[in-house]
Amino acid sequence: MGSTRGQFSSKSGFILAASGSAVGLGNIWGFPTNAAENGGGAFVLIYFILAFCLAYPALMAELIIGRHAKSNMANALQKISNGKTSKKIGKLTGFYGIATATLILSFYGIVAGWMLAYLIEPLSTASGFIPASDWLTEFSTSRNLLFSALFILLTIIVIRAGVEQGIEKWSCRLMPSMLLLMAALIIYVALQEGASEGLRLYLVPDFSQISDPKLIASALGQAFFSLSLGVGTMLIYGSYLSPNENLPTMGTVVTLVDSSIAFLAGLLVIPALFVAQKQGLIIYSETGHLIAGPDLIFQTLPSLFQGMGIAGLFISFIFFSLMSIAALTSSISMLEVPVSYAIENHNLHRHKAAWLIGGITFAISTLIIMNFDSLFGLVITLTTEYNQPILGLMMCIFATWVWHRDQILNEIRRGHPQVEVSLFWKVWPGYVRYCCPLLILIMLAQTIINH
Repeated sequence: MGSTRGQFSSKSGFILAASGSAVGLGNIWGFPTNAAENGGGAFVLIYFILAFCLAYPALMAELIIGRHAKSNMANALQKISNGKTSKKIGKLTGFYGIATATLILSFYGIVAGWMLAYLIEPLSTASGFIPASDWLTEFSTSRNLLFSALFILLTIIVIRAGVEQGIEKWSCRLMPSMLLLMAALIIYVALQEGASEGLRLYLVPDFSQISDPKLIASALGQAFFSLSLGVGTMLIYGSYLSPNENLPTMGTVVTLVDSSIAFLAGLLVIPALFVAQKQGLIIYSETGHLIAGPDLIFQTLPSLFQGMGIAGLFISFIFFSLMSIAALTSSISMLEVPVSYAIENHNLHRHKAAWLIGGITFAISTLIIMNFDSLFGLVITLTTEYNQPILGLMMCIFATWVWHRDQILNEIRRGHPQVEVSLFWKVWPGYVRYCCPLLILIMLAQTIINH
């Protein structure tokens, strides 16, 4: 028989788990470089506006559906549907979300495995095992397989323990640890020569770029993806919420925490880039853009740490500890999406479901690693640039076009009796019904045009 359905035991547990799901590797390296390339402070301002204009309303749709249905994504969308056709579409959309979450975790596990390898490297170097250090930081099939397996194993261990003892317990440990590490690194980097130039670029808005369509599209995409929307992670977490919780307030706090951590990541990464430039490292690509993504994390910053001598080993260890924690808090929510389906629809015990789905995910990761050049970029593009917006669009449609308005109101009333006279209820239903789908379609069209 399947495991008993869990529930978050506290508000703080849910907020830390949901925020942890949202705060991932893309937030920590994607947001800062997006900001630097798109007007600095102007991008940050537009991002915060769009986080509440697009991400928050879509997040609320997932949380409300999840808490009402108390089920996985495939079942939840069927439960709020009345007609046979909408039920079938809901079921297919749910499977689409589950498959997308699994694919995202399969490539995410590879990248997170690199973080673990770079985390161990300073320890190996300090111990004098230079050949091991070289192997840890050099791209190879054996390293990728070993560390992606290790990372997925860590994710399985958390998920198999359940909602309260696994997801909530570890989120309450990992999120404060991540914030402490980030704060320590921000202070350290800010004291280095060259950091002030990076802070100026990041914090001082270039308002001449504020109406640039590229800046707006970039901020729109960052705001949407930063909250893990579309694939059902927030829907699942919402299904583990107590009926007494005030959903609009919880959604606001999660959006604020996620956006704030993205902002803090910028305070760390952008100044660190200019500290690296001061030490003679190249931080601009041939096209004139700041180095971003994997090159930033696995080449530029490690080179900066190496130039710091013994202190650099310690800073490198802290930095990659931070990155590994950010990766794990996101991966546990992604694995929970298919695991919850296996438990609820196939009566699997949580332990068995976690190992089974984790094993399938690693098998897909192995396939990607063995065909890295052809599959890695393709899977990332397919899942994050196309599948997530489509799924987010479907979630908005189901929440406001398929589900009856009175049922939505009754669900929110359970934790917020006065919601009907609130600004949230006056704005949210119509906004998610019309504006959110339009914004998501614009974002999707922009992606297609850019490709």
